[in-house]
Amino acid sequence: MNTPTLNTPLTVDSPRLIEDYALIGDMQTAALVGRDGSVDWLCLPRFDSAAAFAGLLGTDTHGFWRIGPAIPAGAPAPYADRRQYRGDTLIVESEWDTKSGTVRVLDLMPPRDGHGPQVIRIVEGVTGTVDMTSTLSPRFDYGRTMPWIYDEGGRTAAVCGPDALWLDTSVPGREKDGTISHTFTVTAGACVAFALTWQPSHAPAPEVPDAGAALAQTSDFWQQWVQQLAYDGRFREPVVRALITLKALTYAPTGGIVAAPTTSLPEELGGVRNWDYRACWLRDASVTLSALLRTGYREEAVAWRRWLLRTLGGDPQNLQIMYRLDGRRELPERELGWLPGYEGSRPVRIGNGAVHQLQLDVPGEVIETLALAHKFGVARCQSTEGLILKLVEYVRRHWREPDDGIWEVRGKPRHFTHSKFMCWVAVDRAVRLVEQGVLGADLDELVRLREEIHAEVCEQSYDPVRNTFTQSYGSRELDASLLLLPRTGFLPADDPRVVGTVDAVRRELSTDGVLVHRYPTAGRREGMDGLPGDEGSFLLCSFWLVDALALTGRLAEAEELFEQLLTLRSDMGLLAEEYDPATGRQLGNFPQAYSMLGLVDSAVLLHELARMKTPVTA
Repeated sequence: MNTPTLNTPLTVDSPRLIEDYALIGDMQTAALVGRDGSVDWLCLPRFDSAAAFAGLLGTDTHGFWRIGPAIPAGAPAPYADRRQYRGDTLIVESEWDTKSGTVRVLDLMPPRDGHGPQVIRIVEGVTGTVDMTSTLSPRFDYGRTMPWIYDEGGRTAAVCGPDALWLDTSVPGREKDGTISHTFTVTAGACVAFALTWQPSHAPAPEVPDAGAALAQTSDFWQQWVQQLAYDGRFREPVVRALITLKALTYAPTGGIVAAPTTSLPEELGGVRNWDYRACWLRDASVTLSALLRTGYREEAVAWRRWLLRTLGGDPQNLQIMYRLDGRRELPERELGWLPGYEGSRPVRIGNGAVHQLQLDVPGEVIETLALAHKFGVARCQSTEGLILKLVEYVRRHWREPDDGIWEVRGKPRHFTHSKFMCWVAVDRAVRLVEQGVLGADLDELVRLREEIHAEVCEQSYDPVRNTFTQSYGSRELDASLLLLPRTGFLPADDPRVVGTVDAVRRELSTDGVLVHRYPTAGRREGMDGLPGDEGSFLLCSFWLVDALALTGRLAEAEELFEQLLTLRSDMGLLAEEYDPATGRQLGNFPQAYSMLGLVDSAVLLHELARMKTPVTA
C-alpha cells in the first residue's frame, strides 16, 4: 500500500489531501484546518447549517481563513513542519520553521457557554522573528455569497442575510474585495490572538472573546472528559483520539450525533458518490453510543436516549433511518451547482435522499444499544420499554419485506442478509430483556418470532457449496456486513458457517487481506447499489474483519491486522470513511464516526479477549 508524504509543500497543482485536515469543534459544529493553516470548512451555527468556509469543496473563492508565515504573492502556502493535538484535547498546535524563526498557531473552538460559535486562533512566537499573515475570506451559503464587511468600534463585521461574523484582534487589518487581511510580526514569547464569533445579524454585537480564557476552558473541558475513560488496554492513544472525535460529533443541545461534519467528500475521486453526512442516522448514532458506553461514557447515552424518544415520538411505525440534529424529519436532497467539488468530484449534495429508505437493520441496532445502556447502568425508564416493544412490533410487521440495506443502495430493494439477521437481533435482545425481568412482553411469542427469522435466514442466505452466507437471498455476491455474524451472536463464532463466511469475505472483498470493500463495485458501469463508478475500501469493514478474526479464534491475526489499520490514520489520528490502497489516500467524508467507532470497538474487544487468555497470577 502506498502512503502519502506528509510534509510536501502545497503547490498550485497539488490538492490538499483529505487527511491533511485536522478537526476542531464545540459539539455543535466543527471546522477543518489544513496543514497550511487554512480553515477550509466551517458550517455556522450548526453542523448542518450552510458553510461560511467551503473552500474544501471548491477553491479559495468559496471561503477560507488562512494564518501562516508570510509568503510572496502567488507562492504556495507552506505546510506546517509539525502539528499535533495538545495532549488529550481538541486543540490543534501547528509549527512552522522559517529562516528567521519558528512560530506556533493554536486552533480551537471553545464549548459554548452562552455565546455563539467561536473560532480562536492564537499565534505564538517560539524563536526568532517571523512575519505572519491572516487572510479571512468568508463566503456564506456554501461559498455563493460575499458578505458586507465593515468596521465597528475597532472590530470587523462580515454580514450576509441572517448571518454575521465578528473578528476581534489587536493587529490592524484591511479589507479588499470581501477579503480581510492582517500582516504582523511575532517575536519569541509574543502572542497575537484572533477570535471569530458567529452571531445572528439582527442581534447586537457579541462580547469580545478572551482568547486566553477560551484556551484554558477548552483544555480543561477535554481533559476532564477524557478522565472518565474506562479503557486500560495497550491502544490508549488511538482510542482516546477516536473517542474525542466521536464526542466532537455529538450535538450538545439535543444529544444527536452526526455521521460526519462534512458533505460530498468523494468515495471516488472525480466520481458521483458524494453524500451529505451531516445528519443523525439511527444506526450510526446507536453504534457510536455503544462504543462510548463500552469505554465508560454514560452521559452521552442518556442524552441520546432522550433525543431518540423525542424524535420518534409515539409513532415508531413511521420510522426513518435518519433525522436532523433537532429531530426534524425532512432532509431534502439537492445539488449545489456552483461548487466544483473536491478535486472535481460532482455533484456536491446537501440533504440526503436516502432518508425515506426502508432499512430493516435499524431497529436491531437501536434496541441493542438500549439494552447495552441498561447493562452499563443507565437507569430504566418506562418510555424506553414502550419504545422497544413498538420497535419489535415494527420488525414483526416488516421483516419479510425486501429493503435498501445498510449501504443505502439506490438500486432495487433486496432481501439483504444483514437486514434479516439484525431483525433477529432486535427480537433476541428483547427476549433477553424479558428474561431479565426488564421488559414486559409475551416471551413465547417473541421466541417463536426469533426462531422463525433465524430459520429463514439460514435457509435462504446460506450457500452450502461455498460454505458462506451471501449478500441477499439467492445471490452469489458477498457483503462485508456478513462479518458482523459472530459479533451479533446469530450463530456461535466457531460455527463452520460463520468461519467460512469470514474467510470468504476476506478472500473475495479484501485487498491483501487487510482493506475490505463493502461489496463488489470495481469494473462495473453500474453496481448493485444503482450507482456508476467505484469506491475505496470501507475502513469500518476492515475493523469488522479484526473483530471477526478475533471472535473466530484468530486473535494474533486480528491484533496484527488492527495494528496495520492504525497506520492508515492521519498524522492527527483521524480516519475518513474509506481508503484507496492504490494511491494511499483517504476518501469520503471526514472524519467519519463509523471509522472511529470501529477502531474503538476493535480495541476494546481485543483487550477483553487478550485479558481472558492471560492467566491470573498471585
